[in-house]
Amino acid sequence: MVRSSTAAGIAIYWFLVTTLVAGLTLSPTDATASPDSLRLYVLDCGSYPIPNLARFSLTRQEIATDKLSIACFLVSHPKGALIWDTGVVPDKAWAAEEAPVQHHLALPDGQERDVTLNKHLLSQLADIDFPPEKVAYLALSHYHFDHTANANEFAAATWLVRKIERDAMFGVKPPAGTVPSTYARLMTMKTLTIAGDHDVFGDGSVIVKAAPGHTPGHQVLYLKLARTGGVVLSGDLYHFPESRTLQRVPTSEFDPEQSRVSRGAIEEFLKSTEAQLWIQHDFQGNAKLRKAPEYYD
Repeated sequence: MVRSSTAAGIAIYWFLVTTLVAGLTLSPTDATASPDSLRLYVLDCGSYPIPNLARFSLTRQEIATDKLSIACFLVSHPKGALIWDTGVVPDKAWAAEEAPVQHHLALPDGQERDVTLNKHLLSQLADIDFPPEKVAYLALSHYHFDHTANANEFAAATWLVRKIERDAMFGVKPPAGTVPSTYARLMTMKTLTIAGDHDVFGDGSVIVKAAPGHTPGHQVLYLKLARTGGVVLSGDLYHFPESRTLQRVPTSEFDPEQSRVSRGAIEEFLKSTEAQLWIQHDFQGNAKLRKAPEYYD
């Protein structure tokens, strides 16, 4: 009886150990070496205060903070990786040795921003073993300066873009709020012109969804994560949480009415899928998210 009880105890012990290990999140090194599930990495691409809240149809008294976060994302799928948005200041334009760095950004159309930067985008990608040459797809939520800064670094990837957006980016007169030099290499890179909702890997887990209005070809990204559940990365569908709750549309939208329609469609999608909406510029919300090398799966 004693020997039988001991054997049973050992068996139970190893069962518990095996169960515990199976439930743990893999270390970043193991996770990136051979990804066997969908993973989402949140990358810190800086932040800046908004100098003119009237453009967002909001007042300082109506919002918790006037700061916007700049989030970039790396999506790791068994069939490849996708980078979603690439920051506000090119890595090559600032030194990271004494971060955080205060960087004054002057845009071609006269706008100015004082940006706080903490770490280069490419160094964050290197930390999770995803240098640009290992990234299969580039998708930008839209063409504005705070989403395209390092786009040129991914010129070896396949760019997922809507024709109307690409045409605007490379038109005779670039749209307001853009820095064309940051995405100039995209003109000659491999491009997949998409329309409607585009299933990137063909299994329903990563879908680029049309949400025009903020720009002609603005889009959001839906991820169906096994443990986290559904997540929609907002692009600039909303800038502040209060933009959503108060239903305020910025005065600078390409097509304000189209933005309202897109918001309505995405809200219906969120309800039907029970997905979360991550407002990319939500400074307080973004601060609570786990940053790479940790990930969501």
